[in-house]
Amino acid sequence: MAEQNLSKYTYKDIFSLSVVQFEKACVFNKPEQIDAYSIYWIIEGKGRYNIDFESYTFEDNVLVFLSPGQVFSVESEKIKVAYKLTFVRDFYCIQTHDKEVACNGVLFNNIYETPFVKPCKSDALKLQFIIDNLMEEFNRDNATAQYDMLQAYLKQFIIHAVRVKKEHHSIKNDDQTRLFKDFSLLVEQNFKTLHAVTDYAQRLGVSPKSLTKHFQKIGSSTPLHYIKNRIALEAQRQLIYSNDSVKQIGYDLGFNDAAYFTRFFKKATTKSPLQFKKDYKN
Repeated sequence: MAEQNLSKYTYKDIFSLSVVQFEKACVFNKPEQIDAYSIYWIIEGKGRYNIDFESYTFEDNVLVFLSPGQVFSVESEKIKVAYKLTFVRDFYCIQTHDKEVACNGVLFNNIYETPFVKPCKSDALKLQFIIDNLMEEFNRDNATAQYDMLQAYLKQFIIHAVRVKKEHHSIKNDDQTRLFKDFSLLVEQNFKTLHAVTDYAQRLGVSPKSLTKHFQKIGSSTPLHYIKNRIALEAQRQLIYSNDSVKQIGYDLGFNDAAYFTRFFKKATTKSPLQFKKDYKN
């Protein structure tokens, strides 16, 4: 991303707030892998971002949420001023939060959902108030309990963003969607070692057939398809950002047979692992 930091506020390399000035128009094709939780608030502008091999178009006043491990690149953008909040897991995620505002809640690690949230004018005013308070707190030298205060403002920002998403993006909280969220969290934690729907159904206390029916009710793909997609996504990430062999990547993802892993990957992406890596790097 072509950007120049106008101002950057940092707390011990674990939390930062940047006021970012983007070039008026730029194209940045080289992908980067996100290494910390990041929130971009683009005040005014438009563009097209690629996140985990999917393209998303946005225009004006939008929040973008990125999680560690995600692959991010810019196709195009024309933006004036934006804010960027960055924090490591140990600063925020280790705290006990309501599930919706945690790092595995509504905003982050939803790899198959649009990672954008669009606040209305009144929401934007509330978010700006929090940003202003953050800047003021960063500027306090040796302030009492500064860690706690900064963490509290970050939590307020995330809570407001969650409320915006729930109010304006039709998030449901019924049993079916809660089960889907629990399932997706389990997959995120175990996809490298557990590949069968039965393994997840047992942990959720439901039958594989019942789990599949829940997915049908919310209009989602099958549980098996979700698991396979998550494995394939991680394989794509590792092929680009690691120097491991195809055999080693397959082994890390729970495949003892390199040929079987190659067949799995080709079925999921239509390309062999080596061809995918070659095409993407070119």
